[in-house]
Amino acid sequence: MYNSSCYNPSSFILLGIPGLEHFHIWIGIPFCVIYLVAIVGNCILLYLIAVERSLHEPMFFFLSMLASTDLILSTATVPKLLSNLWLGSQEITFSGCLTQMFFLHFSFAVDSAVLLAMAFDRYVAICLPLRYNTVLTPQVIIKLMVSIVVRSFSVILPDVFLLKRLPFCRTRIIPHTYCEHIGVARLSSADISVNIWYGFSVPLMTVISDVILIAVSYVFIIRAVFQLSSLGARQKALSTCGSHVCVILMFYTPAFFSILAHRFGHSVPRNVLILFANFYVAIPPALNPVVYGVKTKQIQEKFILLFTWKRPQ
Repeated sequence: MYNSSCYNPSSFILLGIPGLEHFHIWIGIPFCVIYLVAIVGNCILLYLIAVERSLHEPMFFFLSMLASTDLILSTATVPKLLSNLWLGSQEITFSGCLTQMFFLHFSFAVDSAVLLAMAFDRYVAICLPLRYNTVLTPQVIIKLMVSIVVRSFSVILPDVFLLKRLPFCRTRIIPHTYCEHIGVARLSSADISVNIWYGFSVPLMTVISDVILIAVSYVFIIRAVFQLSSLGARQKALSTCGSHVCVILMFYTPAFFSILAHRFGHSVPRNVLILFANFYVAIPPALNPVVYGVKTKQIQEKFILLFTWKRPQ
């Protein structure tokens, strides 16, 4: 039997980056810069897509959803990290911890699903170009975006209730800079096998299935591209996928290495793993708008136009 207070702890303690306490101030500087770049870059991207009618296309609607999710991901983790590193504010309420955990995992699930939707958009544009406007109608786009949010919400919300049912009597110190499902569950002295199995099944239901479908779509895309007779047409078709492929690699590659490091990298210092985990949640949201700004001609042109002042005649 557990004390009733164990089921509703007032707060947890986020240790930050153990072993690097003397460098916390300096570590916070690059994260602050990255966060500002993410906020400014994604806000500019959302503004351009909203006001420029030429960007009201399916690909850019999905991109606006990706930018919105990146803002949520950055804001859910980086400000608390900075307050921990700079102000020594290590305490986080139980409800705050659950909220941060939910939006962290929810953002990852949405990002993965949006990348799949963008892959589908590229598949239709390259493999079925004559049917693009009839397949990806505004109604279909809205249904896809709503289904992405509903799926992500449905698979992540149970994490909250799986944690609320656990007693936390042993310790309330989290050796990390943010709350994540299994990390918080391991603080409990009760059986967490349900949490572990559900935490294992969610990536299978969402991220792994998304990766497989993205890979299948690009197999069809590459096949269609190499059936084109003109070299110029091949290059043009592949160039439209360049920014999407870059974002896919930035999103999934660090996640893959992070899983390998936690599973097999027992000799890797814990502070290195924590730093890597924080860069993983901070860097992609900052780089995504930069990649699309550099790789996508329409956005590049509108961005230059936005910051170009016409001189009076």
